[in-house]
Amino acid sequence: MKKTSAVKKPTEKSRAKVRPITSKATIKKEKVQSCCKPWSLSIYVYWFIILFFIAATFYILGRSHNSQPSINTIEITEEVLLQAGDYYASGKEKLMAGNLDEAISDLTTAIQAGVASVDTYILRGEAYMQSGNYRDALSDFNTALTKDPVNPVAYYDRYLLDVRLEDYSAAMNDINNALAANTSNPSQILQMRDLYAKRGQLNLWLKNWEGAIADYTNSLARPEGSVNPTVYAERAEAYIALGNFAEAVNDYTSAVRIISEQIQGAATLEEREAMSSRAMSYFEKSAALNLKLGKMEAARTDLESAYTIAVALNDEETMNRLQTLIIDLDNQTNGSAES
Repeated sequence: MKKTSAVKKPTEKSRAKVRPITSKATIKKEKVQSCCKPWSLSIYVYWFIILFFIAATFYILGRSHNSQPSINTIEITEEVLLQAGDYYASGKEKLMAGNLDEAISDLTTAIQAGVASVDTYILRGEAYMQSGNYRDALSDFNTALTKDPVNPVAYYDRYLLDVRLEDYSAAMNDINNALAANTSNPSQILQMRDLYAKRGQLNLWLKNWEGAIADYTNSLARPEGSVNPTVYAERAEAYIALGNFAEAVNDYTSAVRIISEQIQGAATLEEREAMSSRAMSYFEKSAALNLKLGKMEAARTDLESAYTIAVALNDEETMNRLQTLIIDLDNQTNGSAES
């Protein structure tokens, strides 16, 4: 019987012999790797970046909100009001003196103060218009009317600008609005007499003869202010266009009468000479109309009056021409008498 050797049960000593040998450094490395794995470290970094950007965003928004100016940052103090008023007065004075660039500069400063009146925009618009800057002039007049839709001066100034731009349709609208606004809200600057005369002139240009006559008649009927002899002369032109020569002669006679009354108050020699020249022209036109009406004697009287003024003005060219007309008229009159 074969003897079987019994398998020995491993003892604690023998088990200890087969356990792998692990160094202290290895054990320490394993502990570090187990508590600080790569994925857990990256999460901390990501959260830190996110929180940083959130904090930075709120900080920037807070600063921009605090530094953003308010819409009404200009404090309307008494000093600001006085400053704007001073620049307005200075701009107006310079505009009246013809210093357009300086007037625009002062009025612009008054506007930038934030308390500009409607009149400030109107005055700067007038300065722009006189300097030929029609675009900015129109902008200022429009701004004035936005602030005060019933301001007759703004409408009247825009009418003048429309005429310069030869936009007669817009000019008619604006002069109509100026008349309506000045009726309900009278201006100390404008007179109804002048507004009717301006609309009459516009109707004359548009060949609306009846409208022109009506406006000129309204202008002459107004009680305020002095009569401009040009109103009579321009109404005479409308009468001529309609073939009403007798009324035209009457108007030229009235124009000369007004000039004779006003010429004594002329301040300078140049003004007196200009008024005399106009009277001479009206006498000559009246003479031509009297000839058409067959009034030879009245025509000769008009030509003689014109000749007298030409002599006073030392206008030799006009003197020679009128003298020739008088001789021709005398020959015509004598020929008619002989026949």
